[in-house]
Amino acid sequence: MDWQTAVFDVIDMRSFSSLWFWIALAVVWSMASHWVLGVPYDMVVRASRHGGAAEADLEALVRINVDRMLFVATSLGAWLIGLVCFVLTTLALLGFWYAIEFAQALFCLLLPLTVVWAMSLRAAVRIRAEALSGDALRRRLRVQRVFTQAVGMVAIFLTALWGMYQNLSRLPLGD
Repeated sequence: MDWQTAVFDVIDMRSFSSLWFWIALAVVWSMASHWVLGVPYDMVVRASRHGGAAEADLEALVRINVDRMLFVATSLGAWLIGLVCFVLTTLALLGFWYAIEFAQALFCLLLPLTVVWAMSLRAAVRIRAEALSGDALRRRLRVQRVFTQAVGMVAIFLTALWGMYQNLSRLPLGD
């Protein structure tokens, strides 16, 4: 037995029939909708309920994360877009042209996350440009969370449809 056989025996490369893929998909989208612009959503709720120090903490954390996101976008933006496009294109070709299910699963996971990343970057630009704070900042974070959840729901639905198609297409046909 060589190392490739051992790895493929441990890790099922038919991702859509693996429980671990679906658990990972649920965890990824749960985390994506909880961490809005790098800020846990419970901080947004706490700031709206209590104000004061909770509001100041929220504004400071949002400012830090917005500055970090925009710094990365301005300094590495073109390289980052090129790398993301290369990875997504490679996964799409491997997955849908060469029918490698593991690449299909990664593509179904990463493409919508890329959309969420772009929406987060746009929200960061708006937060800085409009110098949002207080209720307007919390409203922007809530809108960002709803959009993230909408993208997540569509992504999970389409991934489930594609996964069911893949699993059903492998079934032997009866007489």
